[in-house]
Amino acid sequence: MSQKRTQKNSQGSPQVRHEELKKLISTHDHNYYVLDKPTITDFEYDQLFQELLDLEATTEGLGISDSPSQRVGGQVLESFKKVNHRIPMLSLGNSYSPEDIFDFDERVKKFLNTENEIEYFCEPKFDGLSMELVYEKGQLIRALTRGDGTVGEDVTQNIKTIKSIPLKLATKDAPEILEVRGEVLIFKQDFAKLNEAQQENGQQTFANPRNAAAGSMRQLDPKVTASRPLKFFGYALGMVEGLSFKTQEGIEEYFAEHGIPTALKANSDLVRVCKGPQEVVDYYHHIGTVRPSLPFDIDGIVVKVNSLRIQDDLGLVARSPRWATAAKFKPEQATTVIEEINVQVGRTGALTPVAIMTPVKVGGVTVTNATLHNQDEINRKDVRVGDTVVIQRAGDVIPEVVSVVLDKRPKNSIPFLMPTACPACKSPVEKLEGEVVTRCVNPLCVAVVKESLKHFVARRAMNIDKVGDRLIETLVDHKLLTCFSDFYRLTKEQILSLDRQGEKSAENIIASIEKSKNPPLARFIFALGIRFVGEQTGKLLADHFVNIENFLKANEEELLQVPEIGPKVAKSIIEWTANARLVQEVHDMQKLGVHITNPVRATEGALSGMSFLITGTLPVKRDDAKDVIEKNGGKILSSVSSKLSYLVVGDDPGSKVEKAQSLGVKIISWDELQQML
Repeated sequence: MSQKRTQKNSQGSPQVRHEELKKLISTHDHNYYVLDKPTITDFEYDQLFQELLDLEATTEGLGISDSPSQRVGGQVLESFKKVNHRIPMLSLGNSYSPEDIFDFDERVKKFLNTENEIEYFCEPKFDGLSMELVYEKGQLIRALTRGDGTVGEDVTQNIKTIKSIPLKLATKDAPEILEVRGEVLIFKQDFAKLNEAQQENGQQTFANPRNAAAGSMRQLDPKVTASRPLKFFGYALGMVEGLSFKTQEGIEEYFAEHGIPTALKANSDLVRVCKGPQEVVDYYHHIGTVRPSLPFDIDGIVVKVNSLRIQDDLGLVARSPRWATAAKFKPEQATTVIEEINVQVGRTGALTPVAIMTPVKVGGVTVTNATLHNQDEINRKDVRVGDTVVIQRAGDVIPEVVSVVLDKRPKNSIPFLMPTACPACKSPVEKLEGEVVTRCVNPLCVAVVKESLKHFVARRAMNIDKVGDRLIETLVDHKLLTCFSDFYRLTKEQILSLDRQGEKSAENIIASIEKSKNPPLARFIFALGIRFVGEQTGKLLADHFVNIENFLKANEEELLQVPEIGPKVAKSIIEWTANARLVQEVHDMQKLGVHITNPVRATEGALSGMSFLITGTLPVKRDDAKDVIEKNGGKILSSVSSKLSYLVVGDDPGSKVEKAQSLGVKIISWDELQQML
């Protein structure tokens, strides 16, 4: 074998042979892992791979960043670096009813002010881990998890171990930048083998393929990831430079033609371009029929407006695109018995009844409890202790009771009633008019305090990662923690006074708290736990008010000027900021060293106080135009509304112009925007 390699090398330089081997092995990898059609034997493949390894071991100066040898996994990583997505990775709205597809189609047409039939690109909704692959000049340079949609984790070394992903695009005319978004998953058959191996090795088995894929991608040792049977399917674009597309179908065709695995490439019958909602519903039922025979898990279909120009016209709503939706399949069900009903108290004082059930497997996951939501829901389903019930995992994730098997109900059963006093603090509870939730009215209720503190330390809030739920429970029970600011008063000695807390653990906890002292304004507002103020709303508030003092002083009129904030959210914020004790908490945290930053955009500038939306093709890249606006104090909105100051119009602008005109929004060109600066 070594003579054979020497002969090949003698016909050209090591560099030339190295490039030949890289291309040859990559082609065989693609044939085997993507097309499932190997063209050589395993022995012949192993010979080629060994030749590659020998060449790289004995020759200096070879380019190995895109070599198949890099797939075996590099050194163990200490942690995953956080990296911003150039364009946020959005989430989709969804439903479990195909009839809602007609409603989605109606919303699209209404927004576009058209009666014309819309063309949709439809494909399976993979049940895996969202991933972004970043190619520059055709070479894979980075891979990011979805993270919170804005910031992801750099898992490049792990993603390189997936042999179906090309390290270099199969094209000579590669674009400057191509961000491929898709899903990492494990096929059903591979998952069964993986669990068998885990069991044989005395290791814990995985609950389902999605959990196995997610866990495999977050391994600090790439060699562990390399040992897992991971696959990837691409289905969407992030940023692209040096390439243009007209349709969603065109994007996937490009992926498939240039070596990136797609559903289209796996089976052309799995994707379909549909004219109008009825064809989409027909496709939904077709995929539901073939779903059991597919080699991978899916939980529904994804429906996207096919035209990218129309996608641009439709824009976004908060964290979701108006031009796409998901229609999920109804999840698997099982039957079990409710042994008791407990009532839990959340951070807003909401009382939630939870059914404790005889353990049962649903979709491969053992379920022991399920939320019953509220008294109205219990009455509607007539759920009682001792009942035999049908349960399912909503969205294949959250367990819920579907119905009661009445002919199996015990004769002595009695209806369940929510308590009149809080189970945690014994204070009276109330049910406000227009609400279905019963609430504890005591703001100092120990359960409310505990849940609020748990929310405060969460990863997407203050991210105090060494303080978990159990520690918070213990600290509150020992009266060392009663409010947010108490985190910043904790001492190492206080933590060491608790059971099961050692020197190193106490140091890590204090260091984690110290590390949280410079939160961005958006995350800080979210961490406060104000009702109806989620992550996206926190970002909008931070962008509008710039600093925490402006936010705390805002009146209802000012809040209603914030994009996408209505009277209900404004009222909730006013109630929070009117509470002197809560506002004092913010000031106390600042005195204790918490410095609230706002790196999002300039606080002053020529465009300060103005909002903008861009439509059509500008003389500059759209992201560059947005950067110019934000650096000069302007805000970018996701849609045309009465709150929009200016619509910046380029070539081929679409329907946003008509909507802006109907609302009296001022329309300007890029040149006019430049003059404003």
